[in-house]
Amino acid sequence: MAVLELLTIKIQQMNIESTNDKIPTTPAITYSECYQQCFCSDNLELMKTIESNTVDLIYCDILYGTGRKFADYQDLKPIRSEIENHYIPRIKEMHRILKPTGSIYLQMDYRISHWIRCLMDDIFNYKNYIQSIYWKYNAGGKYNDKFKTVTDEILFYSKTENKCFYPERVMIPHHPDTYRRIKGYANAGITININGKQRENLWDFNAVKKGNYTKINPEYLNYATQKPKALIETIIKASSNEGDLVADFYLGSGTTAEVCKDLNRNFIGCDINPRAVEITLKRLNDARS
Repeated sequence: MAVLELLTIKIQQMNIESTNDKIPTTPAITYSECYQQCFCSDNLELMKTIESNTVDLIYCDILYGTGRKFADYQDLKPIRSEIENHYIPRIKEMHRILKPTGSIYLQMDYRISHWIRCLMDDIFNYKNYIQSIYWKYNAGGKYNDKFKTVTDEILFYSKTENKCFYPERVMIPHHPDTYRRIKGYANAGITININGKQRENLWDFNAVKKGNYTKINPEYLNYATQKPKALIETIIKASSNEGDLVADFYLGSGTTAEVCKDLNRNFIGCDINPRAVEITLKRLNDARS
């Protein structure tokens, strides 16, 4: 817990400056200082200390508005005013600190995706909406009153039209039979990319843990709503380069931080829950050992 206390003290000692892009600031955290930095802090207060136009990529698995009390955090209620009061100032800060070439991915589910889409259109501009990505996970249980929900939605926006994007890095490998047919395709004048096929906006990755009948993933850390590394690896590879700065302001179990370590990205993130930061720091230390 000593490390967590130090992190909290560091946040408390930071000078909180104006969040207006047009007003010069002298924030406590700058791009050049970052490697993997994790803070136990309210994310709005942390974002206020970051210089404008310094973050290359933001990924956040945000609060879904379920109203539930999880073991490690209290979710927001599915009330539009509460959702807007929480997210408007935070999304404005995300827009401010993102580079002109940067992208942002916000993950949620059906409960609030329509409200968040409206906020993102207003703050990031409708023309900078790239697409909605749907993560299909494995889930148990059944419902008598509706179809079973097995997807999260990830809203993908850029700050400007000059975003960095590398779809060739996250191609889906061909089926082995396809490779055997490539020569025949070539003879027929059909062009096929030997590296695989382009990824679509429906992503099928196993959940780390979902439902009562799901086999537990080796990544499992007993943290509610933990996301798989493969999901976040896809985003980071497609929308950033080595040495770029990636941010996650809803840190949770620290998957984004660990993936950034694996992929040689700088990272800054936070969570208001001390256990989340503790788990993240352990993951980073284990990854270095």
